Amino acid sequence: MPHLTSTTSGTASTDLCTGFGIPGFAHPLVAPVEWAELTRPGTPLHWVVLNVANGPGARPDPHCLEAAGRLRNAGIRVLGHLDVTHGARAFGEVISDAHRYLDWYRADGFFLDRCPTERAMLPEIRRTVTTLRAIRDDAHIVLGHGTHPHPGYAESADQLVTFSGPWSDYRWSQVAEWTADYPPDRFCHFVHGVPRGHLDEALRIARWQGAATIYFTDRTDRCGRVDPWEAMPGYWDEIVSRIGTGVSE
Repeated sequence: MPHLTSTTSGTASTDLCTGFGIPGFAHPLVAPVEWAELTRPGTPLHWVVLNVANGPGARPDPHCLEAAGRLRNAGIRVLGHLDVTHGARAFGEVISDAHRYLDWYRADGFFLDRCPTERAMLPEIRRTVTTLRAIRDDAHIVLGHGTHPHPGYAESADQLVTFSGPWSDYRWSQVAEWTADYPPDRFCHFVHGVPRGHLDEALRIARWQGAATIYFTDRTDRCGRVDPWEAMPGYWDEIVSRIGTGVSE
């Protein structure tokens, strides 16, 4: 199978504490059921991204305040969504958004969406992450590359999103060899368009590639016209149960 590219990676990934990273549901007014489900006891959640309006918005949103408060009261990390636009966005704008997430929503950390992958951008991302940690003690930092970046990025953040895309690509994906040097809790995979009948296969790929934080959905992007992460998958209860009981190798 193409996703089993390294015996080292496979060996390191056979005893995972798998859980969900939620890339960001639609606004709580649009997706109230989704936000309510996240606080159900026993749901294996690692964190939830709060994206008010492609960032924190211009002013505190009462509905997002309520949703974030329920999550934090349940002991679930809330990460503020920061779009770094592949490194093109101004440093000051990113940090300004981070301050608003902290002041308004008491964010536990940050998700740097559209994070660059090349070595040349490492210094700028390190500068951003260092500043985020300075303004928020114990900030949980996730870099949303969506593919395998230069390995130097692994030294800057708590987690890296090394896959974000459709099931048609994921089922044949290959893990970068350098990831075997890190534990599975350092990596995240987001996969859309996963059919219900392929959930076990998708979970096995994540385990063998060494990603402990996942989000799988049967929603699709409809050729880029729809955000597949905005709504909960139709098999949410089933995948919660499968992660809770584990997947046989």
